[in-house]
Amino acid sequence: MKHYTYTPKGVCARQIDYDLDDSGSIHNLKFIGGCNGNLKAIGLLLEGGNAADAARILKGNDCGGRGTSCADQLAKSIEEALSLTI
Repeated sequence: MKHYTYTPKGVCARQIDYDLDDSGSIHNLKFIGGCNGNLKAIGLLLEGGNAADAARILKGNDCGGRGTSCADQLAKSIEEALSLTI
């Protein structure tokens, strides 16, 4: 399992931490800052799920007209992490 830390841009969350296992599943997803309850729920919903699918679903999600969101930033982080493992 490999650990990833990502610094999101343009959102309230200051950091995203998670692990990806060898099969590409997400584990231990945590957001530092941001909307605590909603972001905890995202972590629970994605636990053990396929990272590529999560990125596809969450990519482009907008928060308050910012052009991004914590979920969109997670998608960007996952895409970056998966590109490093290829």
